[in-house]
Amino acid sequence: MGKKLTVVVMIVITIAAAAAIGSSSFSGTKNQHEEIYHVMLADPKLYHDGVFTDTFTIKEGTYQFRFVPNGDSPKVLTIILRGSSFSFSEDFMLEGTLHDTGISKYYTWKYNGQDTISVPEEQELQISVNPQGNILGPVSVYLIK
Repeated sequence: MGKKLTVVVMIVITIAAAAAIGSSSFSGTKNQHEEIYHVMLADPKLYHDGVFTDTFTIKEGTYQFRFVPNGDSPKVLTIILRGSSFSFSEDFMLEGTLHDTGISKYYTWKYNGQDTISVPEEQELQISVNPQGNILGPVSVYLIK
């Protein structure tokens, strides 16, 4: 019984040490992308006449859209950005990719479209997100630098 207890204690200590070392190695890494804007569209109350609209300030630079969609997300997501010296419009198309592991099948989802923008100067932008009628399909929209 004493040997079993010693072995169990050693295993627990080893696992705890590995977890501590692993978490400390990640705490020093910085996120390479700065989140400029984010909205999670999962509530129909966020839309007015079927379109979500908001404003935010952005600095000069190059940015990229990122999305967190799923199979219920809008099939087409139209995003429009308008500012004093900048305008952008894109219809992002949802694409599902089937993965077959032999044990199970599942889909991953992504939006295809022109996802990179260059803003010439600091300004306030108005963002409009039109889910083309699918206000129940959840999706998160990010703009990152």
